[in-house]
Amino acid sequence: MYWNKDLETMPREKLRSLQLERLKRIVKYAYEKVPFYRKRFDTSGIKPEDIRSLEDIKYIPFTSKADLREVYPFGMFAVPLSEIVEIHSSSGTTGKPVVMGYTKNDIEVWKEVMARSITTMGVTREDIIQIAYGYGLFTGGLGFHYGALAIGATIVPASAGNTRRQIELMRDFGSTVICCTPSYALYLAEYAKDEMGIDPSSLKLKAGSFGAEMWTEEMRREIEKRFGIKAYNVYGLTEIIGPGVAHECSEQKGLHIWEDHFYPEIIDPETGEPLPEGERGELVLTTLTKEGVPMIRFRTRDITAFISGECPCGRTAIRIERIRGRSDDMIKVRGVMLFPYQIEKAILEVQGVEPHYQIILTRPQHLDEIEVQVEMSKEAFSDEVRELEVLKKKLEKRIEETVGIRVKVTLVEPKSIPRSEGKAKRVIDKRGL
Repeated sequence: MYWNKDLETMPREKLRSLQLERLKRIVKYAYEKVPFYRKRFDTSGIKPEDIRSLEDIKYIPFTSKADLREVYPFGMFAVPLSEIVEIHSSSGTTGKPVVMGYTKNDIEVWKEVMARSITTMGVTREDIIQIAYGYGLFTGGLGFHYGALAIGATIVPASAGNTRRQIELMRDFGSTVICCTPSYALYLAEYAKDEMGIDPSSLKLKAGSFGAEMWTEEMRREIEKRFGIKAYNVYGLTEIIGPGVAHECSEQKGLHIWEDHFYPEIIDPETGEPLPEGERGELVLTTLTKEGVPMIRFRTRDITAFISGECPCGRTAIRIERIRGRSDDMIKVRGVMLFPYQIEKAILEVQGVEPHYQIILTRPQHLDEIEVQVEMSKEAFSDEVRELEVLKKKLEKRIEETVGIRVKVTLVEPKSIPRSEGKAKRVIDKRGL
């Protein structure tokens, strides 16, 4: 099922031609309208007319989150505030917030890409979409809202939190689609069953769109099993537009990037050099149609790879793997690089535990130690000490096989790890680095 079949199935050569036309235009636009870009281009000896092919994009300097923070709040805006109809911002938990402004046309583009994204799940105007992402400055809630509005589906703008009310709304309104972070979806299922006596699979949900944090195939299977739904991966970020940069189709084999609006590259995060298709690296995005805050070669820090080959769904937009972590949340322990998703994957391959865990990093004797606290299932919690020791050893072995270093696993009681109504906090680093 397509929202915009002509654009979603456009032949690759025609799509590349459209991308080049738009790339030339947005580079010239950014150079002329945003002093930051003019200065950066001039310093690098690049002029907009130097961009003659899509490959020439590699000569343009990258843009980073630090760049956006330096010009806080409106230094990247290409239009006067009188033309900005909506502002969104990052939370600023790791530094000064990043502020994005949207023109009326930008909002139309956001509606378009979100309508495509939601439609890939088979959602129509007959569906009831419960949006449990936060509304407000965070882009999650309103992004889904705009897409659902374009489709004409019935929207339940529940926003984040108030878990009991979320379950009641799903049950009483007959919601057929849920949109939230994957960790919150698991909490919703747990809460429904344990606190309200409601089997989550008895609800009318048929699909869910989950994102805003890293998650694994193993967690997808848990969500699908508990709710009896198909769980889809959505990708987006505030700096580009919010959710709607990419979304999985019914094949669930990678996320289609809506390339007529966002030009993607995969680079080596160390050298900045482009990587060949299939090789994993950092995703870099350029907005091709954004007016309010054009973004040229933005380093997302998200680790992924292009997936080669045609998708059976018929869409021609290139696909990326699910996000494997961020180049700046890679953990270095005793000289070994690892990502939290690797540990999550290993944990969920072992029976008897819940998909709730935390990674604790310490340095007691000038040597890094890593402890993984994992919640036991209710069934395992009642087992004898000897059986729990077997479970603990099994987890330690599986994690060591996956990440290549020995870790200490601590089994903790069910529901003892804090639940999140937004993004889950998986890593607690106490090393004081």
